[in-house]
Parts: sequence; C-alpha cells; structure tokens
Amino acid sequence: MLAAALGGCGLEGVGAADDGHDGASGPAAPPLAQVTPLDDPRDWEGEVSAIIPETPVEPVADPVPDLPVTVTDAQGTEVEVTDVSRVLALDVYGTLSRTVFELGLGDALVGRDVSTQFAEGADLPLVTQNGHDLNAEAILALDPTLIITDTSLGPWDVMLQMRDSGIPVVVVDSHRGLDNLSSLTAEVAAALGVPTAGQQLAERVEAEVAEVTARIAEVAPADPGERLRTVFLYVRGTSGIYYMFGEGSGADALITAVGGYDVAGEIGWAGMRPVTDEGIIAAQPELVLMMTDGLESAGGVDGLLERLPALAATPAGESRRFVDMADAQILGYGPLTAQVLNALAVAVHAPGEVA
Repeated sequence: MLAAALGGCGLEGVGAADDGHDGASGPAAPPLAQVTPLDDPRDWEGEVSAIIPETPVEPVADPVPDLPVTVTDAQGTEVEVTDVSRVLALDVYGTLSRTVFELGLGDALVGRDVSTQFAEGADLPLVTQNGHDLNAEAILALDPTLIITDTSLGPWDVMLQMRDSGIPVVVVDSHRGLDNLSSLTAEVAAALGVPTAGQQLAERVEAEVAEVTARIAEVAPADPGERLRTVFLYVRGTSGIYYMFGEGSGADALITAVGGYDVAGEIGWAGMRPVTDEGIIAAQPELVLMMTDGLESAGGVDGLLERLPALAATPAGESRRFVDMADAQILGYGPLTAQVLNALAVAVHAPGEVA
C-alpha cells in the first residue's frame, strides 16, 4: 500500500536524487545486544540518525533457474518466463533488486532504479529519471528478457509498452511490511525460476527479524503506555508535501516493531494523509520518524518546526526528538529488514550509542 501510494498519488519518490547519497553520515548502529538502553525512553533530546552498517550481499545459493516457468502475478496476469539472463527488478525502494542479488542472481541484473544504491548494484545503468519516473528508452536499450516490478513506479504506460514489445513483465505485491516478507521473496524467486532459493532467503530473513524483535522486546517498555508516542512524517519540503502516515501504511507496523507506541491507531489516522494541525495536536507525538532526505528537504529539524508550528508545540518538537533513516531503507522491508529494525531500535532506546 505504501509503495503504491508513493508512486501513484503525487508524492515525490524516496531517494529521488541519484547522487549516491543513501542517508545521513555518522556512526552505524551496533547490535542492540551490545548497547545499554535508557531506563526511561523519554530521557533524551535531540535528533538522531539511524544508520545500518554496510551490509554486503550474501547470496543464499548459486541457483540454476528451472525454466520455462509460468507464474500468475499480483495483478492476476499469467506470465511465461523463458529467459532470466537479462533482468530488471524495479521498485520505489530498491527492495526487489536487493532480493535478486540475495537470491544469487545479481549477475543477471542489467539495470537499476534510483533506490538501488547498495555497492553491488550501484554501478548498473539507471532506468529511472526525475526521481522514480520509468524511462522507456533506457529500459529498451538494455534489451531485458524479464522485468520484475510493482505498482510503485510510473508512468504505468511504460510497463504496458514493455509488455507490448514482448518483454515478460511480472508484477509483484506492492505492499511492504513485516507480514509479507516471505511471500514477496517467494514471488520474486518464482518469477526467476528459483523457488528453493526463495524459500531459503525467506527463512533467513524471517529468522533475522525474529532475533531482532526478540531483542527489542527485552529493551522496550512492556506497557505500551510507557513507550514513546510516535508518528511517521513523510516530507518533501521543496514541493510543500507534508504527510503523516497512519494505520495500514507500513509505518504503523514499523513503529510498533521498534518498540514505539503508534499514535495513529489512537487518533484514527488511516493510510497516508496530508498532515494537519489538528492531527498533530491530537497525536501529541514524543518522537517523530522520518526519511533522511525528507528531513533535509525541510531545512532540518529547525526548518520543519518552523513550517509546522503545531509540531513545535508537541513533546517531540520541544525535545527535538527526531529519528531519521535513509529514504530507501526505512520502509523498504525486504532482505535488510532486520538491520533496519536494529538501527531504529538503537536510535530510539539507546540514542547515545549513535548520536
């Protein structure tokens, strides 16, 4: 839902600048097990950047695709795949390309979206422009034999054009969340003809996430009322875009997973909606999560509080308690989910370790 909304309702894409920048600079978060959490989660002030350590691709296998394969994609379209030698895996977060690499078929990728900025894929030719607009000419020039995508990139007519030109296009689930880590991995693996590798990767990711969430449960207050009241703001200050993400957006599950209290459910804030003074006042957040480039686009914390006076009057604004993370990571889920949860949890519960 989140990825589809970002691509389809006028919001600027995450990681829109292709400058190799993938978040704030600073120390990477250590494993949560190695830090000492605060006794009181409210006992800190000032903004913190949650940064995951550089995480090299570790393929689960060296698979040989079993082709041809026919799959029914997320849109109900039956697609026959006969060749995976030249693949494009494109979405708003770079999640699909990372999944292909982790499945062991990274060498088959011939291009990338702007959010694919991890080292192993960063030098691939770019097929998006102006942020996340698909470039039909750039795609056709790479002569792909398969495109795996979702509905988070546009214009959708480009994908229809690819299908009309004879390129198999498999559309996978656009939802990003903890509830479909395995199924999304399986969709990508099925399209590539490597279902066994998909099962192996899904099991690895789920095990990593389970380990991290167990650690978070040990440091986060057991009583939800003692957790920091948290909201997620999506901002593109240069375009005047200020959204608060609520129930069903993917941000709600993230907030809960890292040991925060998701205020959206309490105030009935559903989906992704333009932020209002009334919404901010009702939420009374004690912590704000944001994308790094989004925060920078508003002029940092100072600029954001100036633009949103209602936020400045909340506990989060008064304490300047903000946690930001790279645009292409914070809500991307996928193979790096455990690392993302760990870094955010350290920032929330032991900010002194990374400040």
